[in-house]
Amino acid sequence: MNKTFLTAVAMAAIASTAAIAQDYTLNPTYGTHSLNAGFLPDPAELQITAGGMVDASNVGCDGAIANAPDARLMWGGGEMTIGANSNADTTLVVNGPDGEWYCSDDVNGLNPAIRFGEAGQYDIWVGVYEGTNAPATLYVTEY
Repeated sequence: MNKTFLTAVAMAAIASTAAIAQDYTLNPTYGTHSLNAGFLPDPAELQITAGGMVDASNVGCDGAIANAPDARLMWGGGEMTIGANSNADTTLVVNGPDGEWYCSDDVNGLNPAIRFGEAGQYDIWVGVYEGTNAPATLYVTEY
């Protein structure tokens, strides 16, 4: 009986943790975008508000992010970089086509960037290190 109770408590704790994690199945706040190698203009840019109420450490990253992705990129393949520019200290969280989580912080000053090459769906969050929202430019470039 005691073992059953402990199992129920453990399952409830796991379920509550999952409820506060970012959810790549939600519709992205700033839309779904498709790009193929050779796209113009390069970089492709999207004005967003970075940050949110979710601690990105749930997937091993830094910063505070939204629950839903900021943007979804359907990438046709080839080398490209996803990054963000802001006057705030931003971070980047990406769920790649392989299902893995990728993180970046402070690559270009206080701005994040990650290089990828695999075709597929990239769910992207731009976080803020200090936990407040900030205007940011999310970009994709082949350079």
